[in-house]
Amino acid sequence: MKKAIIAVAGAGLLASACASDPYGGPNETVRQGAIGAGIGAVAGAIIGNNVGDGNAAAGAAIGAVVGGAVGAIRGSRQDRASQQRYYDNQRRAYYYCYDGRQTECYWEDGSRRY
Repeated sequence: MKKAIIAVAGAGLLASACASDPYGGPNETVRQGAIGAGIGAVAGAIIGNNVGDGNAAAGAAIGAVVGGAVGAIRGSRQDRASQQRYYDNQRRAYYYCYDGRQTECYWEDGSRRY
């Protein structure tokens, strides 16, 4: 049973290491989501093995999903806090950019700004 826990935990950590940033810069949503998924998989495997029917794989899967979601939410908030906020006079709305060149920008509602 310990080998199963180690295998599931290792798979979760490997999956979190494969996360990449599609924008090429410091994207906390991706990074925190991957970290949350890895930690959630390890914690879920341990809890799943020790509680209930002892199914480490199911615990790891649930933990990875919950941990990834929580990590992505936390990272998204960090991204928003660290991004430069701009105001568009024509639309009268604020938008955020992922890079300094303003090529990857989004309105506050999440839609892409072209």
